[in-house]
Amino acid sequence: MSKTTVIKTTDLPQAFLEVHPHNLYLYCKAYAAGLRANTAQTKNRSAVSGGGKKPWAQKGGGRARAGSTRSPLFVGGGVIFGPSTNKNYDQKVNKKQKRLALYHALADLAANERLFVVDNIAVESGKTKDAVAFVNGLEQRDVLVVKEMIDDKTFLAFRNLQNAYLIESNELNAYLAAAYHSIVMEKAVFDKLTKEA
Repeated sequence: MSKTTVIKTTDLPQAFLEVHPHNLYLYCKAYAAGLRANTAQTKNRSAVSGGGKKPWAQKGGGRARAGSTRSPLFVGGGVIFGPSTNKNYDQKVNKKQKRLALYHALADLAANERLFVVDNIAVESGKTKDAVAFVNGLEQRDVLVVKEMIDDKTFLAFRNLQNAYLIESNELNAYLAAAYHSIVMEKAVFDKLTKEA
């Protein structure tokens, strides 16, 4: 591993610093909505079995009219406005908004000196203890490690770490950037991000 550089706000382009935080909120909200399993389901009165016979006469009993025991008013009846699996929770986020959300997340990390850049992230031994030594050297609670292209040895070294998550540059998004305490990325990835701004 080469020398680690701490990125400060002054090292970022102006476009990173002018983003409204609401962009990050909307992106994270949409991302979390997309993760919903959408498996909750209840039966309404038409889906509950039984209830073919009218419970009691329409008139003369002194009670309210009732046509079926499967009505939501009865025990064993259907559920009113219950959850259904045909509901779509997806929320639309524009490409520009996704980019702005990532810029704000990175700028926030830089402001707190939790954004690190390394020339090259590689554990050639493939040993977890070497990856642990690299992560512990950063002295951070947990780290998102961003590499341009993940090689097999580096993947093996990082895969069992609880306080580090290794991703390729194309997987980086605002949600992950906001979820982790700090980020360490290769210089090539950082240069590409700042060049696009």
